[in-house]
Amino acid sequence: MTFRDLNLKKQLWNALDDLGYETPTTIQSASFNVMMSGQDTIGIAQTGTGKTLAYLLPCLNMWKFSKEPHPQILIIVPTRELVAQIVSEVEKLTTYMNVATGGVYGGTNMNTQIAMVLQGLDIVVGTPGRILDLATNGSLQLKKVTKLVVDEVDETLSLGFRHQLLRIFDFLPTKRQNMVFSATLSEEVAAFLEANFTAPIRVEAARSGTPLTQIDQIGYNIPNFKSKVQLLNHLLKSTNDSSKVLVFVSSRALADLLFEEIESFFGQKVGVIHSNKAQNFRFNSVNNFQSGLISILIATDLIARGIDVSDVTHVINFDIPEIPENYIHRIGRTGRADKNGSAITFVTEYESANLEAIEELMQQKLPFQAIPETVELSSELLEFEKPKVVMPGKLVKMARPDDVGPAFHEKKLKNKKVNVRYDHKKAMMDKYGKPKRRRS
Repeated sequence: MTFRDLNLKKQLWNALDDLGYETPTTIQSASFNVMMSGQDTIGIAQTGTGKTLAYLLPCLNMWKFSKEPHPQILIIVPTRELVAQIVSEVEKLTTYMNVATGGVYGGTNMNTQIAMVLQGLDIVVGTPGRILDLATNGSLQLKKVTKLVVDEVDETLSLGFRHQLLRIFDFLPTKRQNMVFSATLSEEVAAFLEANFTAPIRVEAARSGTPLTQIDQIGYNIPNFKSKVQLLNHLLKSTNDSSKVLVFVSSRALADLLFEEIESFFGQKVGVIHSNKAQNFRFNSVNNFQSGLISILIATDLIARGIDVSDVTHVINFDIPEIPENYIHRIGRTGRADKNGSAITFVTEYESANLEAIEELMQQKLPFQAIPETVELSSELLEFEKPKVVMPGKLVKMARPDDVGPAFHEKKLKNKKVNVRYDHKKAMMDKYGKPKRRRS
């Protein structure tokens, strides 16, 4: 099957020809007719199999020109980087169409985005928080939306955007088509979709959690952080100059620490990106990685969803993610568009439980290799790696003194207030012990 076999507009065919796209992927061909029928759709496919194009093509094919300034298509994604990349994809596909597209996200001036929205947009791509902000202040009118897309729905919900999503749903018309896509789908996410969508049709290109077959996975048992750095340096030095290597870590602090460790070896060839970095810094890091100015990029799981860089040759899991699904999203950054890729994972003893959860999700074991003899292992443990010492002891309950009085004391008579008719004569007698007489 080719894209010419799909019932697309001529303008979309021409755009696909310009981009050099000929054959749709499994998820693109499997979901096209379902979404064109107008049914709510849940698309499950591995990262790197073209999920973005899978929902953009039907949406753009069903889009109709309107003089209304309000958007017809709303696309919700979890990260700012993903907003920018989807807007770029839409613009490429609409070269021969008169479609106005805009991206909105937090961390930047909202007034600029308000001005853009008020000029009129056909498609809005954004993060949940900023979409809700614009809808709440009345800048973004969602009453004309006919297509709602939630991309990376599992990550969107796990980041705590459930409340924002439900609030956005309140601004949308009841009669609309909903489409959600992700590489993994937990039971919690499935229950959320069943509760908020109308009889959604599930389209799976492969079982949820299955990694791409063209990704070669390797594991190394390694004792600690310092040893990991030594092994990482060895692996990076053995890659050729044209390689693009993504190194994933579990936290922002660890990303900065690892960057400091290897920067002295690789200089300007290495970069780091996480949510604490400024937005322009993040965009520049991704662009420099794409262009080849930097060949090694250290990133966190949150950013994994926003990095859509072609020709990533290696993904290195410096540590194992606590959420098994994140492993699938990490290694899915390589082996894209039918190209081969390599995924390397470092495993310490205390990460063995996380590894078992990943293997259960993939339904396959991770093959391991021996650490090269030239790699010098370290016995030094950093502070966060040291076992926490719990001091033995038993808390002793202090005896309560017997001479403690009551917590509340009876008020003096003159300070008591009762809700009765005021008797001045009696009050004076109670207060002074004798009636108070006026002086003559």
